[in-house]
Amino acid sequence: MQPPLFPLDESIASVELYPEVWKAAEAVILPDAESRRAGVARLLELRAARISALVVYLLATRLTEPDLSMRSRIVQALGEVLLPDEQGYPAPEDVRRSLRHTLSHMRTRQVYSLLQVLVHTPALEEHVMLILDACPHAGSHLVAILADRTVLLAVREQAARMIGRVGYLDSLPALVKLAARLESRLNGQRAMPFVLPATVDEATLLPTLQAAIDLLRH
Repeated sequence: MQPPLFPLDESIASVELYPEVWKAAEAVILPDAESRRAGVARLLELRAARISALVVYLLATRLTEPDLSMRSRIVQALGEVLLPDEQGYPAPEDVRRSLRHTLSHMRTRQVYSLLQVLVHTPALEEHVMLILDACPHAGSHLVAILADRTVLLAVREQAARMIGRVGYLDSLPALVKLAARLESRLNGQRAMPFVLPATVDEATLLPTLQAAIDLLRH
């Protein structure tokens, strides 16, 4: 295994003072994507997020990063902070507490960005679930995204899946109501085939919606 960059007894509060970490952190907030990409890559290479509350906070503020591939790497890094390492050890409590506090304030924009990551990189499902689970209001944001007919179907499907998988029980009435409305709308469409099929594609949401409802009920 590669030797750790920082001594095990190093104060977590001083990690961000290392020139390499500081330089990479500064790059993450620069306007040009190439600099941000390099900064994120270096922070992940150094594994600084796992041992610095400041670095993990910084990365958590980048969940709406426009570059989807870069955002996916950030999501992976944040999820790994919430998971045990290869030896089964958790990240320091200060780091995890800082991350959870930041994630608890996510709004619809951040939740939507996480769903885009899930569409882009399905393998990050566990990481996305852990991040969503840290936000007590994520269920209501997911319902809002799911009900928005202007949102891509793939994103809405992931919203339904995450409601069921993470287990937002408070969202169950909204899901049942949405499923009934969608089913009624589609039945009306079948009864009037001469009407423009504005909602036919939404039929693909019904199985995912029902699966989420079943998970929440059981």
